[in-house]
Amino acid sequence: MWRDAAFWILAVLSVGTGAAVFVVDSMARATFALLASFLCVGAVLLLIDLHYLGVLVVLMMIMEMLVMAVFMIMYMMNPAGLMPMTMVHNHRNALGISAGVFVLLAGGILTVRWPHREGAPPADPTRALGEALMGPKMLVMMVIGLAILATMIASVVLATHRGRYDQDEHEHEPQPQDAHEHHAHEHHGHGGAA
Repeated sequence: MWRDAAFWILAVLSVGTGAAVFVVDSMARATFALLASFLCVGAVLLLIDLHYLGVLVVLMMIMEMLVMAVFMIMYMMNPAGLMPMTMVHNHRNALGISAGVFVLLAGGILTVRWPHREGAPPADPTRALGEALMGPKMLVMMVIGLAILATMIASVVLATHRGRYDQDEHEHEPQPQDAHEHHAHEHHGHGGAA
């Protein structure tokens, strides 16, 4: 009973927060609304005993949205993507396309004959799913993961010009004009002494 109630609550929350992505007026709010929607989907997967996929969705979406928020803080013109902005463009055509896609998918759900299971599930579904997803591409995914990590680190380094202690490295160095005035003052002092 509680599983059914939790499923419908999470389903409504995932759809509601997914719709909020196109309703809120800033990139930051849209990012966290999308994160909430994916977290609800991950919780639904955990609820139906797809533990591997559920944890994978939760971890991947948390990291992806946090990285997106970091990039918004570093690169966006408005502060952290919090300034109001239009999140939907070409309203009329977008509404027509989304309505058409919804009708098409709903019709497919109601009219397509769903296949029946053939054979028995494996003894360890998590291992079988991991091998099916990552088996032949494990090396590629490891290289891509390192490349993404290097890109994130390089972006953070290039986005800031401050030093190790959050101070401008050239803050305490004498400016060319100050150095010229100091040299002229010393020269004038030596001339007066002579």
